[in-house]
Amino acid sequence: MLQRERVSDNVYVFQSELYAQVTAGVIVGADWAAVVDTLSYPEETLEIRDFVEQELHVPVRYVINTHYHADHSWGSCFFPGAIVISHKLCRDFLENRGIPSLEEAQRHNSSFRKSRIILPQITFDEGEISLKVDKKTITLISLPGHSPDGIGVLNVEDRILFASDVFMPLPYLVDGDIEDMIASFKKIRKMGLENIVQGHGEVILRGEVDDTIDSHLAYLSNIRRVVRQAARRKYAGDLLETVDVESCGKSRVLLGGLAEDLHKRNLTALYEQLIGEPPAFSSAEW
Repeated sequence: MLQRERVSDNVYVFQSELYAQVTAGVIVGADWAAVVDTLSYPEETLEIRDFVEQELHVPVRYVINTHYHADHSWGSCFFPGAIVISHKLCRDFLENRGIPSLEEAQRHNSSFRKSRIILPQITFDEGEISLKVDKKTITLISLPGHSPDGIGVLNVEDRILFASDVFMPLPYLVDGDIEDMIASFKKIRKMGLENIVQGHGEVILRGEVDDTIDSHLAYLSNIRRVVRQAARRKYAGDLLETVDVESCGKSRVLLGGLAEDLHKRNLTALYEQLIGEPPAFSSAEW
């Protein structure tokens, strides 16, 4: 069973028990609902659909893809008839990267045999766009950093932001950009939010928002400092291998113990972004 949390009137958050605590959301009106992201495995996405249709008794009119990564977008096909909305880059990435990635996954995992990529029918690339769900306003905002196509979904009246993967227990920038992520954190800080729904992990409450952003910014500053130190060495990779996530200010138990692995990937990716080449190692075994 999925974990389900009601965070406001007619706003629900779902957290996967099968993959990396990834989240999705539903904003419900009297006559229809909007789904924010889908989950990694079809069976969990179908649980969301059943909850909306069978318990809340409304159809899903819109599915919002916050970015193209599989754990947030591959389930759009399980809401037939819904209109899919995303950033323009998300549509491009789904077409050019998502389709071949799903085909590869289907060759190795029968769980995805009924999945297919749905290319968003409505996209935007500048500014923001809004929807009305009864008296609620949903505004889609560009929030890059985790990936170039990243967007957030703001429930304006309730001040609830579905921030997707730009906001995770551990910032993760392997497919993104550190400066974009910092800018997105600063934008989020100014929103006056009641809740942040992270792309993975627990919901952040109002009293936790500023401290969490400070912690994320400190982590990014720390890994950038480490990368610059490593760049002064012949074998930068040797130093990067010794720097664990806790020395950069985050716990290794985050995301069910995935934090250390994600942190190592961050260091390598940031080195390549800042230096322009992969870090060298003294041993070919690395």
